Amino acid sequence: MIEALKTIGPSGQISLGKEYAGRHVLIQKSEPGVWTIKVGAFIPDNEAWLHEPKSKKALHQALEWADKNPPKETDLKALEKKLKSPHGS
Repeated sequence: MIEALKTIGPSGQISLGKEYAGRHVLIQKSEPGVWTIKVGAFIPDNEAWLHEPKSKKALHQALEWADKNPPKETDLKALEKKLKSPHGS
């Protein structure tokens, strides 16, 4: 199924249309002359670890915990007493 027929210009560029202006695309070359172009979000290198299975699981668990444990005011005197206790309790 041909969606559009484009010509690669002399500088090696191809236009996908204004609706894709400013978007990131992933271009996969499966064999010579065959490309798959996918529009998507770009993940910076320093954030890629968030998408690793172990990190995703830990983040999901942390978000579930936060949902079940809403923030509450801390009793600073009780906390100070707990921190000064030799066993922390």
